[in-house]
Amino acid sequence: MGGKYKEKLEKEHIKKNRISKKSKISRSCLSYVISFFRFIYDIIVSFIFDYIYKNTPPKILPPVEDQLVLDSCITIVNKIKNREVTCRHIVECFIKRIKQVNLILNAVVDTRFDKALSEADEYDKLIELADTEDKMNLIFDGKPLFGVPFTSKESTGANGMAWTFGLLSRTGIKCNEDAEVVKSLKTAGAILLGVTNVPELNLWCETRNKVYGQTNNPFNTNYSAGGSSGGEACIVSACGSPLGLGTDIGGSARIPAFNCGIFGHKLTTGLINTKGMTFRKGTEKHTMVSAGPLTRYAEDLIPTIKALIGPEKSLELKIGQEVELSSLKYYYVDEPNDKRVSPISDELKIALELVLNSITSITELPPLKVKLSSIRYSYSLWRYWMTKEEGTDFATALGNNQKRVSVWLEVPKFIVGSSNHTLAAILKLIDMELPKVNSTWANAETEKLSNEISTLLGDDGVLFFPSSPTTVKRHYEPFLHPYNFSYWAIFNVLKLPVTQVPLGLNKDGLPLGIQVVAGKNQDRLCIAIAKYLQQTFGGWKPPFTKITN
Repeated sequence: MGGKYKEKLEKEHIKKNRISKKSKISRSCLSYVISFFRFIYDIIVSFIFDYIYKNTPPKILPPVEDQLVLDSCITIVNKIKNREVTCRHIVECFIKRIKQVNLILNAVVDTRFDKALSEADEYDKLIELADTEDKMNLIFDGKPLFGVPFTSKESTGANGMAWTFGLLSRTGIKCNEDAEVVKSLKTAGAILLGVTNVPELNLWCETRNKVYGQTNNPFNTNYSAGGSSGGEACIVSACGSPLGLGTDIGGSARIPAFNCGIFGHKLTTGLINTKGMTFRKGTEKHTMVSAGPLTRYAEDLIPTIKALIGPEKSLELKIGQEVELSSLKYYYVDEPNDKRVSPISDELKIALELVLNSITSITELPPLKVKLSSIRYSYSLWRYWMTKEEGTDFATALGNNQKRVSVWLEVPKFIVGSSNHTLAAILKLIDMELPKVNSTWANAETEKLSNEISTLLGDDGVLFFPSSPTTVKRHYEPFLHPYNFSYWAIFNVLKLPVTQVPLGLNKDGLPLGIQVVAGKNQDRLCIAIAKYLQQTFGGWKPPFTKITN
């Protein structure tokens, strides 16, 4: 009897194994089929946009007329301190540059040039009165950005500046106080020049709205500047501003930083006060949004971060403290395997390989390839956590918090051309009507991934992660690749610090890059690697001829 029972169990076990193997084979075949159709789809989309833009020559940016606009923030501060240049002259140079390039780029949408010059004059008077070294040091104490011009997103409140968020219903609205992050930079001595373009309500990876229009990429005006900090990254790369203030809830600072070939850092979530960022009050208990600097040079990330988070947090997080790169642990992901997202292009794979080879030369252990299983759910997890953002119901925000915009009314209006909203906003409304992400599943997967990556990185680990499946896309092309932004968005879900690092240009003159990720509150590790990669690969490349004389 026992022998027959044992034989029966063995047969059932063999049967289950056969079913399991068949299931694995089926899943594998399905995966290959999906990948094949994805490959064909991407080729067709690329072909269509090649055809659309084949007879549209890009507009070329004029060369800079004054070498000063090529300087880093740190260099500018040192020149002011050494009395080599006045604050007024610096501000004048960047104002002139904005006027030169903005007609081509449409990046800056409101300015305060006269007030900026007046503030520069006030700073110059302080320097004139500083007749001793001690007095001079006192002026610069606590002001790491003394005299440095900067720009900020139009959706981030700045006193006296336009504050529409790209909504037609808010046209003409001005902000009556500075957002906390703007206030922090001003306290650090920076001088606001103006505010820059954003997509409608910030929720799209291109910068376009019905108030100000579309922002163009400085490297090729047929291409997207990215979003939502697209105007910001664009004007910084074009040398209209040495420093940009970006915000980031789904890659909003890092996407345009990648597209425009500059550095963009997303601070560990929770380090800054969100008051003044669109409708936010700064009292939200749970949010994915953060902020951070957009700069042409890695060295400018540290003083800006210090200004944003304050001296106490800077000391606690050891911002600016030397990092021994050879002692860090390095990891990388080369293919996140989200089937909704385009595969990583060969040129970005090569860029990653070059980074890994360079890191291998400075450390005993080479970077270790890792597979983070839940990464393939990046978009679904981000979509779920967006529904948990406090006080930011998209349909209500789209109605300027005065009414809830109905997708059933807005889609027909859009079709006949009478909608006041962009296609990106309409698609977001449609997305809100689709089946919700299961909360139990999303919470479990988020916790699993968070624990996995926290254990992996600890306080001495760095992860290299693809910035994007491909280099920057042409205008409107991202609508046909709506999930590609999730390579950035997953780190908003995880609330980790990330630096977007430029790695030069491809054969078509478009920026390459990589994301550098660290554990929570380990922002300094990201920045240390960014500085090293800048030294190795050259960092930002100007999207114009450098100088006329």
